[in-house]
Amino acid sequence: MPTPLQKRKLMGEINVVPYIDVMLVLLVIFMVTAPLLTQGIEVDLPKAGAEPIDSAADKLPLIVSVDKAGNLYLSVGDDEDEPSNAKEIVAKVGAILRNSPETPMLIKADRAVEYGYVVGAMVLLQQGGAENVGFVTDPLDTYPVPE
Repeated sequence: MPTPLQKRKLMGEINVVPYIDVMLVLLVIFMVTAPLLTQGIEVDLPKAGAEPIDSAADKLPLIVSVDKAGNLYLSVGDDEDEPSNAKEIVAKVGAILRNSPETPMLIKADRAVEYGYVVGAMVLLQQGGAENVGFVTDPLDTYPVPE
């Protein structure tokens, strides 16, 4: 039995088992929440080699999304896409442009959607008061040209 004057031998190792448990719990949390962080409507964007639109850093865009079936969704700034009809889009665009006339207006349409639906979305934005409408596209894939 050690006497009070004797010192115990110090343990020179760190017990990492609690840290591994915490790491595994965090890994599970991130794996579950990562798919939930992606917002918006599934749209297969067409590819184009256009230059990005210069917009004011403080102005978040208003985006009208058109899915494969031609359904319309409205997204304002960081808000999620909400299913909308034509009257709602015209009313919301008009209200937003009255408060902030420099808000960028964008259309995000699936590449498989009929052209008429895209034109219809443009017309709705114009009826709401939008003068300039931009399109959201994916950048062109650049492949090395064989010599």
